[in-house]
Amino acid sequence: MGLKDELVRLSDYVYVLRENTVAGQRVPVYFYLSDRLFEHLEEDAIRQAVNASTLPGVEKAIYVMPDVHVGYGFPVGGVMGVNTDQGIISPGSIGYDINCGVRLIATHLTEERIRSVRKELMDEILKKVPAGVGSTGRLKLSREQLKDVAIKGARWAVEHGFGLEEDLLHIESSGTLPDVDPDKVSNFAYERGSQELGTVGSGNHFVEIQIVDEIYDERTAESMGLRKGQVTIMVHSGSRGFGHQICVDYLKIAKDALEKYGIDIPDMQLACMPFRSEEGQNYFKAMNSAANYAFANRQILGFITADTIRKFLGISWEEFGYRVVYDLAHNIGKIERYNVDGEEKELLIHRKGATRAFPPFNQDVPPAYRKIGQPVLIPGDVGRYSFVLVGTLKSMEISFGSACHGAGRLMSRTKAKEYVRKEGIEKVLSGLVVVARGKGTVMEEIPQAYKDVTEVVKVVHDLGIAKLVARLKPFGTLKG
Repeated sequence: MGLKDELVRLSDYVYVLRENTVAGQRVPVYFYLSDRLFEHLEEDAIRQAVNASTLPGVEKAIYVMPDVHVGYGFPVGGVMGVNTDQGIISPGSIGYDINCGVRLIATHLTEERIRSVRKELMDEILKKVPAGVGSTGRLKLSREQLKDVAIKGARWAVEHGFGLEEDLLHIESSGTLPDVDPDKVSNFAYERGSQELGTVGSGNHFVEIQIVDEIYDERTAESMGLRKGQVTIMVHSGSRGFGHQICVDYLKIAKDALEKYGIDIPDMQLACMPFRSEEGQNYFKAMNSAANYAFANRQILGFITADTIRKFLGISWEEFGYRVVYDLAHNIGKIERYNVDGEEKELLIHRKGATRAFPPFNQDVPPAYRKIGQPVLIPGDVGRYSFVLVGTLKSMEISFGSACHGAGRLMSRTKAKEYVRKEGIEKVLSGLVVVARGKGTVMEEIPQAYKDVTEVVKVVHDLGIAKLVARLKPFGTLKG
């Protein structure tokens, strides 16, 4: 009998593996799934979540979002809170792509304005926006310049002409995390990041032109500047090779730290170190440096894309109506306070493939959205919808203020390619406009490779973790 058979259904969408179901399990593990998504739940993803529940200092529960799938050590879609005094920090539970995240940009444009030039417009974006494996951008930065990026984040990009000062008011943590130390980043990470700032990368990363297709909450949508028929830009990218190398470097350090601090773990992919240790603090500061790089990266990508569209259409910035709606992180560790068994505690929240979903009047929500709650951006795949939601108070009670981050993979990249070879790329992508520098990524990222994001978002909405505001449909997608 597998772990899936041990899951207890508590109510619609809520399953739990109770505390002490397996040896060393310190806290229960909750899975938020519909019946259909439960069928797709992998035994290995359950095992990864349970393994995390054995780590020192884990508090309250492990929460697993409906877009869950197997990751490195900790499942994608996993949320873990660890006591900052007695607990650990786990690089694998944050992920290789530190601050992989999403940015949404609104415009004054309508679908009618660009429908007739859709293919030409996407081809122009393909020419101007760097994407693909090992892609390099227009910026070639020295180590000292990259240190400045690591300290300033999105502000660095704005200071160098990529966007507006007011953009910073609509980014998680204003696009700049304060607890950084660029000297805790290796030379090799700086080498890898020197030419990648302002690039999309590959895999599931993208730049997409979208149309606001449905409004569920008129009042909240209006507060966010969203209206039906409007053209938007969504950017999905992270810290590129810079963040990846930081994770690689500190996973090695974490593995060495296990014996030093007497930490016993069930899976070496969960290698960790005490958060308050020298190694733990060094990683935290390096991770924040990578997160700031990612905020700067999306700031640049979003502005370049908007400028490309504006110039292609031959219109002014005023007519274009560029405005950042929001930008948020998916893979990150953040210090936050939560009520645990009646006591308020400071926790380090590991979010891997999960986003903040903070409620109205939370002080970490930007002032522009404090009355409605933090925007939650959930991208789908190239053939289906993306969604905009806002966080709720219930998220603070049942998910450490977190929601899902996307649709979640259903097929491996290898199986996706096999499917395309069998069905034919034209049939698989019929009616879609997808541009890329190579066929490989497109084959891996077909719509059929992902769960239905509508089903995933329904779970989050019905549970009350986040509230639906708008649906966005793909108009044209740039892949790596």
